[in-house]
Amino acid sequence: MGGGGHQTDQLSAGDRGPYAVYTWEEVQKHSRRGDQWVVVERKVYNVSEWVKRHPGGRRVIGHYAGEDATEAFTAFHPDQRLVRKFLKPLLVGELAPSESSEDHKKNAAIVEDFRALKEQLEAKGLFRTNPLFFVLHLGHVLLLEALSLALLWNWGSGWINTILCILLLATAQSQAGWLQHDFGHLSVFKSSRWDHLVHKFVIGHLKGASANWWNHRHFQHHAKPNVISKDPDVNMLKLLVLGNVEPVEYGIKKLKHMPYNHQHKYFFLIGPPLLIPVYFNIHILQTMYIQRDWVDFAWYLTYYARYFSCYVPYYGFLGSIVLLTIVRFLESHWFVWVTQMNHIPMEIDHEQHDEWLTMQLKATCNVEQSFFNDWFSGHLNFQIEHHLFPTMPRHNYVHAAPMVRELCEKHGVQYQVKGLWEAWCDIVRSLRTSGKLWLDAYLHK
Repeated sequence: MGGGGHQTDQLSAGDRGPYAVYTWEEVQKHSRRGDQWVVVERKVYNVSEWVKRHPGGRRVIGHYAGEDATEAFTAFHPDQRLVRKFLKPLLVGELAPSESSEDHKKNAAIVEDFRALKEQLEAKGLFRTNPLFFVLHLGHVLLLEALSLALLWNWGSGWINTILCILLLATAQSQAGWLQHDFGHLSVFKSSRWDHLVHKFVIGHLKGASANWWNHRHFQHHAKPNVISKDPDVNMLKLLVLGNVEPVEYGIKKLKHMPYNHQHKYFFLIGPPLLIPVYFNIHILQTMYIQRDWVDFAWYLTYYARYFSCYVPYYGFLGSIVLLTIVRFLESHWFVWVTQMNHIPMEIDHEQHDEWLTMQLKATCNVEQSFFNDWFSGHLNFQIEHHLFPTMPRHNYVHAAPMVRELCEKHGVQYQVKGLWEAWCDIVRSLRTSGKLWLDAYLHK
């Protein structure tokens, strides 16, 4: 029954009209593919058809089907007035007055204090961009690529120059990866249209990847970090088992796709070296083809046209492919160690329906601030602040961090900060621990 019993369960959303009221129990029934409702600020929306056109992909909304999506909605959309225009036709009613604004017994005090914190950060101007920061960042990426060509132009393609060229290109690709991340999160321009356009240029033309592929994958990670079956970043294709829950489940079911008790060793062979050159490249092409994403494919082709026109004269076609493969190999190591140091050692579990603050802090930690760490990781050493406020320009994370830490202390939420080397070692330690849990469950449960 919804609305204090004034309507029956048999009435559809269309029968009830836009001013109908619903209980959480009724909303939670609409959580299947093809029948998905979400709640934003107590308003109930039927997004079953809209998910097909959602710029962030269908899955990120699907992960909140039947739930309150208010905190995720405000975190992902910098221009909420624009987005509400798309929501308005989807409105089917609102929560009954007797219903709490929070579902699944979330802590209302944490939700309210986090909302107040975001308002304070906005008042301090921490969601405003310093254009010079991103101009300089783009400039140094272009400079690195220009230097690699200048080496070849002036001194030829000898071994020393080739090694220097590889290092310059790998650095440029890694730094361009952090830069596309900024535009993908709509954290640079006031207009999201410009963010989307420059994002396609950076990830497509400068990196040879797909903006939509990145958006649809990465937003799921932010929406439900370290949540099994919802965060694609913890879907290891049965090659690894992560956390304390999944290994035991695999062990009890006697699943042995790999010798998981040795995963902390073979991780070095299948993780850092292969993620970008093999898995990402295949998945990008597959996604663009399946989705018929010819715009992103055109941007993708401009990268390879530019790359081969620049390097074939020095290395030939096959030599240029070898050069690019080595660059991707180094870039992949850089990417994996930076992106996984904040997540793999943290809690990985099935859906717990936590508040936004609690969910992100369970799955995320920071790495100590320094000029090198900021540059090397693209400010993802402030992963906590980035996950809490994904549209905040990264140069402002350092200013937001003390206020976030204070809020965490108030509510007893753990705020972890590690050294860079410690964070990397924790990846391996975590894999070893998970492997032992699997083996114990496999043998004894």
